[in-house]
Amino acid sequence: MRLRSVVRFLSQALTVGLAAAIVVLLLLPDSDLKTAVVEIREAASPPPVSEANGRSRGHGAGPVSYADAVAKAAAAVVNVHTSKVVTRSSNPLFDDPIFRRFFGDDPGTSRRHGLQTNLGSGVVISPQGYLLTNLHVIDKADEIRVALEDGRTVGAAVVGTDPETDLAVLKVDLQDLPSISLGDSENLRVGDVVLAIGNPFGVGQTVTMGIVSATGRNDLGINTFENFIQTDAAINPGNSGGALINPYGQLVGINTAIFSRSGGYQGIGFAIPVSLAKGVMRQIIEQGHVSRGWLGIEIQEVTPALAESFGLAGRRGIIVAGVLQGGPANRAGVLPGDVILAIDEKAVESARDALDAITERPPGSTLWLNVVRGGTPQEIRVQVAERPALEER
Repeated sequence: MRLRSVVRFLSQALTVGLAAAIVVLLLLPDSDLKTAVVEIREAASPPPVSEANGRSRGHGAGPVSYADAVAKAAAAVVNVHTSKVVTRSSNPLFDDPIFRRFFGDDPGTSRRHGLQTNLGSGVVISPQGYLLTNLHVIDKADEIRVALEDGRTVGAAVVGTDPETDLAVLKVDLQDLPSISLGDSENLRVGDVVLAIGNPFGVGQTVTMGIVSATGRNDLGINTFENFIQTDAAINPGNSGGALINPYGQLVGINTAIFSRSGGYQGIGFAIPVSLAKGVMRQIIEQGHVSRGWLGIEIQEVTPALAESFGLAGRRGIIVAGVLQGGPANRAGVLPGDVILAIDEKAVESARDALDAITERPPGSTLWLNVVRGGTPQEIRVQVAERPALEER
């Protein structure tokens, strides 16, 4: 009897529980019974990374080696050796400017001659024998010799130089001269892999790898016209004038400068983009010098305080701080205090924008300046002249 009572009790409890569950399912809204869902975003499988030689190691894998890219470019990267004769007094005391002030430049002492040498790098751009390097590598040299990767050595002549970009074009007379292919520096992105080839410290041709750290670097105080590619590929003294290449062995820059507190590699190097170097080289070869537009004005950028005082309502532009007497801008009627807002209808955001817009115009052409003078907008037509050489200014 007792067992039968227990079974009956359990059966009744189970029946009541099932009935209650059915009531709950019928009465409660569906939303109260849904299970919480965590939303996540999963990236699709990365596509195979193409290698410079066309092979692929699979998903997400980088090139096995950059040897093919280096092999394409290295033969066109040369060592540049320069030498010049320097004259010094037999006694260092006579080189002191204060001493010369009292005793003159020629105190009757004997002079001695010495040979000063320099090492750098260069890049063969054309099988015709044209090379690109930095001006500071060959500046004031009495003799320039170029050593190729295949062991040949030859004298080089200076075709022309451009101090405002620190570029120089050399010419050598050799048969079967290897040349490099030019790449696209305009579409370089931060994070792109690059390799630097040159002759650091004179140890011989060396290749280092890094990435593009930044593009369009300017206002560094290195050159007048700056649009540097910044990279962390190791660049040291002797690399100047060498090649910065992409993983396909194409030239994207001319290694030019380093930022260093010790004189050696610190992870910040700068290269002139090939787009700029190519234009300079063509002008030097075709016309013997680089021709740029010039207006004869001194400019400064509009600060927020100046914008308010000139009533520009937050607009950007540049202020004409000075006008050269008899220069193109002076003849056109430009006055100190004019605020240039646009050049040929293109807004001017900085002094760098204005400099680029003016110098890109060929001498003899005309441009229009949109200026504000005393709160009144004006348009001024100016005929562009040729920018004087540095030593003429």
